[in-house]
Amino acid sequence: MAETRRRNPRGQGELLRAQIVDAAIALLDELADDQALSLRAVAREVGIAATSVYIHFADRDALVLASLEQVHRDLMAAVDLAEEEGEGPVAKLRARTLLLGDWAYRHPGLYKVMHESTLNRRAAMAFKQELAERTTAAVRRCMDEGAAPPDDADAVSLDLRAAVHGAVSMRVNQPDLPWPPLEQQIDRLLVKLVGVA
Repeated sequence: MAETRRRNPRGQGELLRAQIVDAAIALLDELADDQALSLRAVAREVGIAATSVYIHFADRDALVLASLEQVHRDLMAAVDLAEEEGEGPVAKLRARTLLLGDWAYRHPGLYKVMHESTLNRRAAMAFKQELAERTTAAVRRCMDEGAAPPDDADAVSLDLRAAVHGAVSMRVNQPDLPWPPLEQQIDRLLVKLVGVA
């Protein structure tokens, strides 16, 4: 049971909002279902009255969307770090793809809410477009620098993202199958779909 929370000093409402989002993220990762999340459970985690959540979020969907946006920002920062360590366009594309696959493996609940929940049909998640655009840019760099054959970078990026999402989703939803290491599968996808050597 969460201990009783001390009130934030006046003017620190953003701190409470961040605490609510952090609690929702942890619960979503555990539940793997945005519909199962209750604002009462989030409030209990933070140690506040359920009515306090409504000061910051109109309803559950608004809280889930804010939580997924925060997850997305954190994930993009991690992708940036992974890409910095890669030398050359192929290594950078591989690093970002592996990081995204590894993140989904470590956070299957958040992955399912982000990509497989009914919220995707009820609400626009425009922030997810950044991930698609940056993957396309990484594929285009491989082509521009001669590390992959010239092609339609948008189409190739979409094929790659669809294949990686399929590989990740199947691992999340069917964990008992004899999966090869994700690194090997991603390397094969980069060769077959992007055309890297």
